[in-house]
Amino acid sequence: MAIVKPFRGLRPPRDIAKDLACLPYDVMNTSEAIKMAKGKECSLLHITRSEIDLPADTDTHSEEVYKKSVENFDKWQKKGWLVQDKTPVFYIYAQTMKGRTQYGIVGCASIDDYLNGIIKKHELTRPDKEQDRMIHVRVNNANIEPVFFAYPAVKEIDDIVNKIVTTEKPEYDFVSEDGFGHHFWVVKKAESNKHIEKLFAEKVPYTYVADGHHRTAAAALVGKEKRENNPVHNGTEEYNFFLSVHFPDNQLQIIDYNRTIKDLNGLSTQELLSRLNKGFIVEEKGKRIYKPKRLHNFSMYLEGNWYSLTAKEGTFNDSDPIGILDVTILTNQILSPILDIQDLRRSKRIDFIGGIRGLGELRKRVDSGEMKVAFALYPVSMKQLISIADSGNIMPPKSTWFEPKLRSGLVIHLLA
Repeated sequence: MAIVKPFRGLRPPRDIAKDLACLPYDVMNTSEAIKMAKGKECSLLHITRSEIDLPADTDTHSEEVYKKSVENFDKWQKKGWLVQDKTPVFYIYAQTMKGRTQYGIVGCASIDDYLNGIIKKHELTRPDKEQDRMIHVRVNNANIEPVFFAYPAVKEIDDIVNKIVTTEKPEYDFVSEDGFGHHFWVVKKAESNKHIEKLFAEKVPYTYVADGHHRTAAAALVGKEKRENNPVHNGTEEYNFFLSVHFPDNQLQIIDYNRTIKDLNGLSTQELLSRLNKGFIVEEKGKRIYKPKRLHNFSMYLEGNWYSLTAKEGTFNDSDPIGILDVTILTNQILSPILDIQDLRRSKRIDFIGGIRGLGELRKRVDSGEMKVAFALYPVSMKQLISIADSGNIMPPKSTWFEPKLRSGLVIHLLA
């Protein structure tokens, strides 16, 4: 069963929470981070993307960047921009997008659960990205940014959350610049905190990494390091746990994660269409954006026109949890055999576009000449994600996109 425990969170005062909170480090580049932090002296980006305070040519993985992060983290605490709660508690973090709100429990997950498979993952991680986040956790001795987990919904937990959010005033309540609402409560009653911890321990057999595989791996590996280097380790130390937000699976929605390709691998438009006809029913849809209607239906944008591609029977295996995925079909039927993209993680000829940007972004990339062709996919379901994680399988790269993204900085977990 899952271990999820309360902790003494490090948080901003209410009046600066909106300016301090920011998007996760990995959804932006340096120039975007500079723009996002402009006019916000207390933005957490000075800690999570500390290169924005250094010369423009600074290597983002250099020692100077990590030192600046530590310097700023210490400064934020001395200035009173981050203050630690006096007692261990859970928190409730709710997000609203397009009229739909999802409610998560903010607590600390156990590194043992990650190492023993109670926390299940559906993506592989890249060692270089793991190492970057490990250094960031190690030098700051804190989980600065949370990871996004899902768990099988438990009515009793929902009831506790509902009572708190309907009867108590949120600690933070604001709309971010992207139009999403962020609402945050402190679970103040001792009995409520004990009950939440007990319900996870008794009712939640597994939790699932939804977003933040590299942050999860980094947190667990740093905790393991600290454990091995502590001769008086007893298992209760804060480094045995890491910051996570747990959402019930029935409240989450995955949106599409699309692909753009830089060239046609030497093929003409007609040659590409001819080869696509072997595995797909190809229908030209004209200039108006075409969005996939169902599983195994794709849209393609090529030379100013949209196409519907429907995978033919026999080109996929519905009894295989990986084979049924549209990302698998696209890779096996188009990207690999036709466009010769063999390694989605490392190829420089492919880019991935989160569905939050809309299919107009795909058209823009192609019309600009930056890309040659774009493919939009029907989104993966939570049921598929959980099925794959439960079976021990791994999804192809860039299969899922969760929105809204968790705002970093609403609460931080110190490892000491």
